[in-house]
Amino acid sequence: MSRPTDDLYVRYMKAYSASTEHSSDCAACQAGRECPVGAPIHERFARLQDAYTTRQSKQQRR
Repeated sequence: MSRPTDDLYVRYMKAYSASTEHSSDCAACQAGRECPVGAPIHERFARLQDAYTTRQSKQQRR
């Protein structure tokens, strides 16, 4: 029997990929100045990372 897909983790990893891919081609984002295109990409990654790490920490406390 296969393990169920962790949707939050998948979305988090996709957001990570999008963020790093954008930053690799964007001089502004590489310099720490988020551009108008990169800002929502990086914000989504940060939001999903926070959600994932919060959930992981709650699971460890059980």
